Amino acid sequence: MNLETIGTWAGLIWTALNNAEEATLTVKGLKKATKLKEKEIYAALGWLGREGKLAIVETEADITVTLIG
Repeated sequence: MNLETIGTWAGLIWTALNNAEEATLTVKGLKKATKLKEKEIYAALGWLGREGKLAIVETEADITVTLIG
């Protein structure tokens, strides 16, 4: 795993969120939309979170991610 790869995963997640209704998906929804593994999703969420492009809310059932900005 390197930064270029994580950046690519971040692009996949950004695209999935941008195409989703209300730009919101759960981690489960991101797995389905991107075919990424859970650890890959979390690495990419860290990338996008650091860039200030996400709102992340943890619920009892899952984590919900919303594209902002």
